[in-house]
Parts: sequence; structure tokens; C-alpha cells
Amino acid sequence: MHRLAVIAAVAAVWVPWLAHGSTWQIDPAHTRVQFSVRHLMVSTVRGDFSNVTGTAKADDTDLTKSSVQATIDASTIDTRVAKRDEHLKSPDFFNAKEFPVIRFKSNSAKAVDGGYEVAGDLTLHGATKPLTIVLKGGRTAEFPRGVQRTGYVGEFTIKRSDYGMDKMLEAIGDEIQVQLSFEGTKK
Repeated sequence: MHRLAVIAAVAAVWVPWLAHGSTWQIDPAHTRVQFSVRHLMVSTVRGDFSNVTGTAKADDTDLTKSSVQATIDASTIDTRVAKRDEHLKSPDFFNAKEFPVIRFKSNSAKAVDGGYEVAGDLTLHGATKPLTIVLKGGRTAEFPRGVQRTGYVGEFTIKRSDYGMDKMLEAIGDEIQVQLSFEGTKK
């Protein structure tokens, strides 16, 4: 459930790079997909995913022709509790053996106040659903010398039950909040 949110978040981040033109590659070392979910309605469990990869292709003349693809390795879920992480990877939740990748693929992008709205499809746990993410940021920098970088942040909420992850709904919340922060390098 948490991974799906993470993938969607990462994918959403790639679209804004498109507005700068060219092709941008997600920098996994500077990209973070975090999630939070209620536990027993008394606390919040937080975690993240690592190994986020993807590319964004920009069309400077027509943003609607730009595209973003991002993937997250579902087995990289980390809540800082090994036993819980193993349970989340099991068939009760992410079923990381059968569904090893969380994927986002954009189908449209448009400029909005302060950023970009990227719409696409999020595939998690074998189910594909539409997802729209608003990305803010877009600052650029050069580091190290000769390497152009840009970055965005975004937030969104998904329901794990929408993706067939409906076990233990009485104990673990259905809504997953996802926060993403990503950096991309220009190819």
C-alpha cells in the first residue's frame, strides 16, 4: 500500500522536468518517496522506498507532448522495523514477489500556478488506476560542473483498497499519504 503511493509520487515528479526540454533521468541518490498510514487509528506509521528510477522527455514547444515514466522497486519498502517490512512485502500487502515494481506512466501534463499537473496511470499490486499529481519547484542547478539538475516536490493520497490491497483494513488505514522529492539530471 505504501509502495504504490511512492511510485506515484516519483512518477509525478518527472513530468515537470519536461518543461525544461530534453531528457532528464531520475537521480536515485537524491530522490525520496515517503508515505504515511494510520495504524489502529491511534498512531501513524511512516516509511519510504528506495531504488526509484525513470526518465522524463520534454517537448519545449508543446508540454502536452512530454512524457514521464518512473518505477519503484517494491521490495525496498523501509519502515525502520524489519519484521513489519517483511510483512508488507508479503501477499497480505504488496506481494513484492508477484508484483516487484510500482510504475507510473504519464499521459498528460499542464502548467498550473506554481508548478505542473501531471496525470497518468499508477500500477501497483497488479492494478492500474489514474493518478494526478501537482509538482512544485523546478529550480535548476549545475553540480558537479557540467551536470544540470532540477528538482520537484509533490504530495498525493491513494486508497490501498483501490489496488486490491484490502487486507487488515480494520487495523491499518485505507488512505496512504505520499510525499515525494526528486532530483533529475539532464542527459
